[in-house]
Amino acid sequence: QRLEQALDEAAEEQAEAIAGAVALLESLDEQRIPYAWQDELPESVCQRLAAPLGRAAALIPLAGARPWPAPDGCWQALARLGIERLDGCVLVSAQPRQLQAGLNAGLWTIGLAASGPSCGLSPADWDALGHTERDRLRADATLELYRLGVHSVIDHLGELQPCLHDLAVRRLKGEKP
Repeated sequence: QRLEQALDEAAEEQAEAIAGAVALLESLDEQRIPYAWQDELPESVCQRLAAPLGRAAALIPLAGARPWPAPDGCWQALARLGIERLDGCVLVSAQPRQLQAGLNAGLWTIGLAASGPSCGLSPADWDALGHTERDRLRADATLELYRLGVHSVIDHLGELQPCLHDLAVRRLKGEKP
């Protein structure tokens, strides 16, 4: 109970949209591409973190699912979105355990190298780094994500559209996740 309250308070103070997230979600909405956000944090904390995105409805709790890297949460989200086939479904995350869940679910996976636990820095702290340190952290995170087995790695959501295009080309050539 106290942990969840502390998480709620921290989420209230720290909630901010990742650079490019709002524009990306607007683009997905315009294209009528379904999407969801999942996290292992309590639902109340996720609601606070999702507030800057203005899309709390996209939050799909992991209700009753085994923890990542089990694929259950991914499948629940796909079912809630009404997805009938896995072909073309993509999971984008900075969380290695969630990416492993996506791989276990049979999804294409895209890792975010410059955010999340791989780099462990807030966007402001990342921007404050010198180029050499940023490049080193980015390279380490990229290698970690590729070792995990993800299909592509990008720094941030602003690079997602070209990456999705690349995955579409790979799919046209017959590649499967």
